[in-house]
Amino acid sequence: MQNNVFSGLFVGQNFVTLKEVDSTNTFLKLMLTKSEPVPEGTVIMAEDQVAGRGQQQSKWYSVKNESLTFSIVLYPAFLLLKDQFLLTSAISIGIYSALQPLVGTRLKMKWPNDVYIGDKKLGGVLIENQVQGEKIKSSVIGIGLNINQASFPDWVPNAISLKQILQTDYDIKYILLQICSHIERWYIKLKNGEVSQIQNAYREVLYWLDETHHFKAHQQVFEGIIKGTDAVGRLLVMHSGHVHTYNLKEIEFLNKQ
Repeated sequence: MQNNVFSGLFVGQNFVTLKEVDSTNTFLKLMLTKSEPVPEGTVIMAEDQVAGRGQQQSKWYSVKNESLTFSIVLYPAFLLLKDQFLLTSAISIGIYSALQPLVGTRLKMKWPNDVYIGDKKLGGVLIENQVQGEKIKSSVIGIGLNINQASFPDWVPNAISLKQILQTDYDIKYILLQICSHIERWYIKLKNGEVSQIQNAYREVLYWLDETHHFKAHQQVFEGIIKGTDAVGRLLVMHSGHVHTYNLKEIEFLNKQ
């Protein structure tokens, strides 16, 4: 493990930088299978991630030394599997609170955990849990953010970077430190049982909250209004006079292109 300048209690106190890796999540999950214990809060950062993954088996586009790609391991044994969306929410708020001072109120979290500025995607999160009984034994949290890219290929039509927004390059390591610090803060709140604060904070930063937009679900296109999420993390959308609940694969946001 490398020496580092992380100032938190445990997130980042064990920090590894890899020159190249297929996926930081895959690398960290492999570490967990070894006999040597991996301390909670271990962070693996890749200078070049060549096979990053997103939600629903999608690929994550990254550029060497221009993207921030890293993974964190946490051991939320205090959290029941049925409450796993609380972890998703805490991680999302941690990322939001770290980046919001840079980009302001245009920053939103698109359900369940994509990072958006306006209608463009700045980054995303992939959380992979290992379960023991009814509880979560370990969580590997992969985070990818577009930082210093000046442009994107045609097959990544909806992406944006901090550089494109703010017209300046950013210190990737500094942003990593900020995100880890804020994630640790919100994870501790989760561990301390501050559930209502986490749920309320997540709702407040939701993309399209209380706005009328078009969605597609069950082969039907409709106008709806996002009202928040339920206790297990399903999206609440008001349409046709009722609030309907949707799992991840059941609803599509019809963004303007």
